[in-house]
Amino acid sequence: MSYVYILVGIVLLVLGGDWLVKASIDIALRAKISLMVVGLTVVSFATSAPELLVSLNAALANHVDISFGNVVGSNLANIGLILGLTALLFPLKVGIKAIRVDYWILLSVTLLLFLLLLDGQLGFWDALLLFAGLVAYNILQIRSSRRSHVPDDLEGAKLMKLGWMLFYLIGGVAGLRYGAQFLVEGSVEVASAWGVSDRVIGVSIVSVGTSLPELAASLVAAFKGEQDISLGNLIGSNVFNILAVLGITGLVIELPVESTDLLTYDFPWLLVITLVLLPFIRWLGHGVISRWQGLVLLILYALYLIGVFLK
Repeated sequence: MSYVYILVGIVLLVLGGDWLVKASIDIALRAKISLMVVGLTVVSFATSAPELLVSLNAALANHVDISFGNVVGSNLANIGLILGLTALLFPLKVGIKAIRVDYWILLSVTLLLFLLLLDGQLGFWDALLLFAGLVAYNILQIRSSRRSHVPDDLEGAKLMKLGWMLFYLIGGVAGLRYGAQFLVEGSVEVASAWGVSDRVIGVSIVSVGTSLPELAASLVAAFKGEQDISLGNLIGSNVFNILAVLGITGLVIELPVESTDLLTYDFPWLLVITLVLLPFIRWLGHGVISRWQGLVLLILYALYLIGVFLK
């Protein structure tokens, strides 16, 4: 039954996240918020909702390692699995902004989280610092987009009928709420049955499950020839996972680091795979993440997962 819970939870999270994005866009348009702001804030936050609900639900159920494992594992999956697989299928163009700004923000917040966790917990003030970073990041993104005059990806978006908007809103919230509950409950049961820790389940099944919306979005964007959007979405998702998911969860409940493997194994791998991305986007690919580079990222992610289950 635990596997059914996991499957149902993932399906509900994917549907709930997609519906919440649609409803959020419609609500923002009704409020006459600019499409640029909608894309950079409302949609980005909505796409991180599955990770947020899962991490918050796990923390409140005293399974904190699932919360941390979900974020760290999702960030590893976004770069190693999703970016690697997408580049393997469709070589990805790298925008100037991703090289000069976005990547360095990602590396900085990753290192910041590692430093904050060295004392063995993510306390209220640590979480507040991450949340303040989230606010600053959104402001920076909006100002940067205004200066660069980037065409709006949501141009042409139209209002839905009120009934459909309410349906997507209620359905999205309900899907995320119960999807997170089912996924956490099923994952805890599987961890007990397999004799593995919450952390192992968090960095594998849970993190990949909550990253499925990013995988779908990246493949669709790359297939349409919008490869720079695909890379930008993944980097932005990783930043949001740290600043929003752990920031908001940490404001609600203190998060102690229960597994030392999080700092001694998972984080070193996250830093390595993030650092490997730098030469790929800056020097080696001449503005393109090639198929062989995507394969390297996939192999690194596979090696990481093998190590998780062998430890």
